Amino acid sequence: MPESRRATVAAVQMTCQLGDKRANLKKAALLLSATDGQLDIACLPELFSTGYNLDVLDEALFDLAETIPGETTETLGRLARERNLALIAGIAERDEQVEDIIYDTAVIFSRSGELLGRYRKTHLYPLENRFFRAGGTLPVIDIDGLRVGIAICFEHAFPHIFTTLALRGAQIVFNPSAVPRGYGYLQDVRIPARAQDNQIFVVAVNHVGDEGQVTYCGRSQIADPRGEVVAVASDGAEELISAELDLDLIRNQRRQEPIFRGFRPDLYEPRSP
Repeated sequence: MPESRRATVAAVQMTCQLGDKRANLKKAALLLSATDGQLDIACLPELFSTGYNLDVLDEALFDLAETIPGETTETLGRLARERNLALIAGIAERDEQVEDIIYDTAVIFSRSGELLGRYRKTHLYPLENRFFRAGGTLPVIDIDGLRVGIAICFEHAFPHIFTTLALRGAQIVFNPSAVPRGYGYLQDVRIPARAQDNQIFVVAVNHVGDEGQVTYCGRSQIADPRGEVVAVASDGAEELISAELDLDLIRNQRRQEPIFRGFRPDLYEPRSP
C-alpha cells in the first residue's frame, strides 16, 4: 500500500449467471477493465462464479464447486496480475480430501496473482447448512502491509466477528454478499454500525439483478471508522464503486474514543447472574 497510508478499494457489484462460471468470470473482468491501475484492492460478491440462488442450483452446486487451486482461482490470479490489483472473490470451494464437502469461501490474491489465503464462511445462513460445511477460523491477511479480514454476507449480523478481526489488527473488513430485496435495510444498518463499532473500514459487495425468482438489492457500500458511508452503489445496476481510504482515520478515531482500551471481554461471556 502507498506510504501515505491511503488505499483505494472497490466493490464490484454484478449480476451473476447461475451455474455459468465462464460467463461470470468474463463479466468480472469486464467490470474491472475500467480501473486503469487506480485500485489497490477490489472485491467480488459472495459465490460470484456460480451465482447464489441455492434453491435453483441445488445439487448442481456440488459439481460446480472446485478445489483450490482450480480453474477459477487460476483465472482470478491471472486477472489480479493483469490488472495489477489485489483481488477478493467468493467461490464454492470443494474440500481437497472429501468430495462431497464444500465451503462458501472467499479467496484473496496479491497484485502479482499469488494466492495469499482463503476464508471459509464460519456462520452459515440456515439454508446454507444443506450445502456447506462451516469454516473454523477468522484469519487476517496481510496485503502489501494492509491488514484485511473477511465476513461473508449473513455474518454482518455477528458483531463479535468484526470485533475479533479488529482486535487481530484488521483495518478493513470485506463483506462479499448476496442480499435479496426486502433485506437491504439490514445491510444499510449493519455495515456502518460494524465500521463505527470497531473503528475500521467495512466494504460490502452485493449481487444485483435477478437470479431465477430472486432479485438482489445491490447497494454495495463502503463505510469508514466514523460509521459514515463514503460510497454506495445503486439498487438496480451493475457497477464498480470505489473510495480512497485514509487509514490514519482509524488511529484518529481510536485516540478520540479509545473503545478497545476499555474493552472487557471477561465480562461478556454468557453466564448465570
